[in-house]
Amino acid sequence: MINLFSLATLAAETINLQPPSGNQFASLGSLKAGDIISALARIFIVVAAVVFFFYLVIGGIRWIMSSGDKAATEAARNQITAALIGLVIVFAAWAIIQLISVFFGGINLFNLTIPSVTGQ
Repeated sequence: MINLFSLATLAAETINLQPPSGNQFASLGSLKAGDIISALARIFIVVAAVVFFFYLVIGGIRWIMSSGDKAATEAARNQITAALIGLVIVFAAWAIIQLISVFFGGINLFNLTIPSVTGQ
């Protein structure tokens, strides 16, 4: 009869879950939580700015296409106002992150380093 423990040990010894060296995934082994948070912060700000910019452009097109209809013009104006407020919020968030970096010296959320916990 086959021993399941020895079969599992054999399978664990033959399966290599590490990416082969020299490929495109080799740098993932050095990825840290701070790098992920920094990348997510940058991506969030860029995506939010692009979304609000397109929302602003669509509001402008709706205003042009309203052809004097008071309700459509008001809806387009509200959309443009919301887009401008969104852009102000995004750039204010960016400015706050930059101010944190200036006031607290070493803290930069766009290049975040989180200290690791070492066991003794």
